[in-house]
Amino acid sequence: MQDDLMGFAQQMRIHIVRMLAAAGSGHPGGSLSATDIIASLYFKHMRIDPQNPRWEDRDRFVLCKGHAAPALYAALALRGYFPEDDLITIRKIGSHLQGHPCMSSTPGVDMSTGSLGQGLSVANGMALAGRIDKRDYYVYCIMGDGELQEGQVWEAAMSAAHYGLDHVIAFVDHNGLQIDGTNDQVMSVKPIGEKFAAFGWHVLSIDGHDFDQIDDAIAQAKACTGKPTVIVCETVKGKGVSFMENEVDWHGVAPTPEQAEAAVAEMCAN
Repeated sequence: MQDDLMGFAQQMRIHIVRMLAAAGSGHPGGSLSATDIIASLYFKHMRIDPQNPRWEDRDRFVLCKGHAAPALYAALALRGYFPEDDLITIRKIGSHLQGHPCMSSTPGVDMSTGSLGQGLSVANGMALAGRIDKRDYYVYCIMGDGELQEGQVWEAAMSAAHYGLDHVIAFVDHNGLQIDGTNDQVMSVKPIGEKFAAFGWHVLSIDGHDFDQIDDAIAQAKACTGKPTVIVCETVKGKGVSFMENEVDWHGVAPTPEQAEAAVAEMCAN
């Protein structure tokens, strides 16, 4: 199964660089750093039905860092929510694939995101609704590390712990870089785990590119009752493309078609 997940993640990365090159704009760095987490969720852990995207008992997914939409779109296409050929239309007029996820136009998108800091609040609301409706779905939420500079994240963290939302499983994509530089240069978000623990969360720290560690963390999160879980994932910005890895300039700059094909050739060779 882990080999299958690696294969799906590689396909996602190939789609990410090609669709952003076609668009001429977008965010490759954070899309690539979150790819392995999203692949694990959509191809192994989440209870979903691509033929029934609004199935009431499905697990929910909130991409709090909405600029990483290419990674989500790639997963949705590969899971069969819409044709893979649609991916190349991202950010184009008339496309159902906007620069940030839109729940009213893209099958499989559970929440429109892009304004940073809001996603965890939405995830909490979904989990509370599930409790009221006596449904057992989980709500997964991926946040960026620079996003933790938003105060609303910590209000939501306090709320989730207060209500004991143990069906909220949050991931922090901790690649250490944001649009203006390193987290430490812009405004340090450390210590991430200790902060969430102080707010009453169950905290796990893993390598966000290790599928076994991702699996084990999700299992531990589901076994934890009475409190939400955050999985702090150490990741590499631009993961999988050597000339993008750990380079802040690739936060929001699309590769040229030539760079994209060089990246694809590199990935296919590995």
